[in-house]
Amino acid sequence: MKKRKFFIDYNAPVTLTFSLICLLSLALGYYTNGYTTRMFFMTYFNSLFNPLTYIRLITYVFGHAGWDHFLGNIMYILMLGPMIEEKYGSKNLLKMIGVTAVVGGILNNIIFPDIALCGASGVVFMMIVLASATSFEKGQIPLTLILVLIIYLGGEIYDAMYASDKISQLAHIAGGICGAAFGLYFMGYHKEPI
Repeated sequence: MKKRKFFIDYNAPVTLTFSLICLLSLALGYYTNGYTTRMFFMTYFNSLFNPLTYIRLITYVFGHAGWDHFLGNIMYILMLGPMIEEKYGSKNLLKMIGVTAVVGGILNNIIFPDIALCGASGVVFMMIVLASATSFEKGQIPLTLILVLIIYLGGEIYDAMYASDKISQLAHIAGGICGAAFGLYFMGYHKEPI
């Protein structure tokens, strides 16, 4: 009887690499007493002539305010990311994360220029909404997508109007809208990569 060899498979390269970069940025933030997080892993309105302004529109999704913030986001990313990456492909997931980051960063910088934004919450909401649209038939909108939009995005819109916490509901809403847009884009009408 042959013994089976087991090995660890890097099965979802975009999801895993994204998670590792988030972990490294968090560790750097602790090591530098928050300097690297403020400098590279947060987005906020700054001079349009500063090149870091544009870099931060993407890199802020790697930064987190602490372990609880990091673990909350990474748990969802590690649960949903591999399924999404398998269905839509690594390159498409990478593009979806990039678009979601830029949209959330630009909206935050325009609407809340005095508030810094960091974390992958927008990416998480994009994945939650997109995951609800993974099984579909051409010409049909899954009820799960509609319910997730109502429950998650409706809750975030309510919190944006009435909650006084320090959570950026705008990033969540932008991520959810991006997830819905990607889900509708891929609903059998476009088989080509984005």
